[in-house]
Amino acid sequence: MAKVEITVNGVKHAREVEDRALLANFLRDELGLTGTHIGCDTSQCGCCTVHVNGQAVKSCSMLAVQANGAEVVTIEGMAKNGALHPIQQAFTECHGLQCGFCTPGMIMAVAGLLKDNPNPTDEEIYHGLEGNLCRCTGYINIVKAVKRSAELLGGK
Repeated sequence: MAKVEITVNGVKHAREVEDRALLANFLRDELGLTGTHIGCDTSQCGCCTVHVNGQAVKSCSMLAVQANGAEVVTIEGMAKNGALHPIQQAFTECHGLQCGFCTPGMIMAVAGLLKDNPNPTDEEIYHGLEGNLCRCTGYINIVKAVKRSAELLGGK
C-alpha cells in the first residue's frame, strides 16, 4: 500500500492505495467520479482521458501513485457553477455525441488539443483525437464540435 495525495477538481484527497492501482480506478472507486470511463484497459480507446498537471492523460495507463502530488481534472471538474464548459456546450450544440460513453474522454482530449492548438484544421483535429475512439459516430459532428469549441473559447 502507498499513501497518495492528489488534488482532483480543486479538492485535495489523501488515501492509501494499492501500489498497482490505476488512476482511473482511484478516480472511480475511491472518489466516486464515474464520469471517467474505462473502455479497454489498454489505453486504446481514450474513454478514461483526464488532465494531470494540465496534460491530457489516459488514466487507465497511469498508476495512482504516479499522480501523487498532482493536480487532476476530470470531466466533473469542467463545468463551473452549474454552467457547462464551452467544450461541453459545443458537443451539445453540434450533436458530437450519441451513446455518450466516449464523450467525457473525448471532451478532455479536445480540451488538451485546444490548449496546445486553439485553431486546429480538420487534419489537426483528426490527428489530435486519434487516440480517442467513438464507436457510434462517423466523427463528423465531433469535428464540428471541436471547431465550435474553438469559437466559443475565442480561438476562431
